[in-house]
Amino acid sequence: MNKSEILLKAAELVNGERQKTHGNIRENHEQIADFWNTLLDAKIRPGTSITPDEVATMMGLLKISRSQQGNFNPDDYVDSAAYIAIAGELKHDS
Repeated sequence: MNKSEILLKAAELVNGERQKTHGNIRENHEQIADFWNTLLDAKIRPGTSITPDEVATMMGLLKISRSQQGNFNPDDYVDSAAYIAIAGELKHDS
């Protein structure tokens, strides 16, 4: 797949069913930002960095946000659970 095909596919996705599935783009990303800001509020200080488990947690929060927007999509719940499980394993192993 070349770059033009990738861009065409991306345009097809964001303007098609995903827009219905994930709801309003602005509202969805505002909610994700709220979730991430809450998580990162104490974390973002000079000399600090995000850990791998926090990345997985943030991805779980993204999926939780998506589950609250647009049409019901069971993948949001499965993906969220998977990301949180990954976060737990990464945190445990750190």
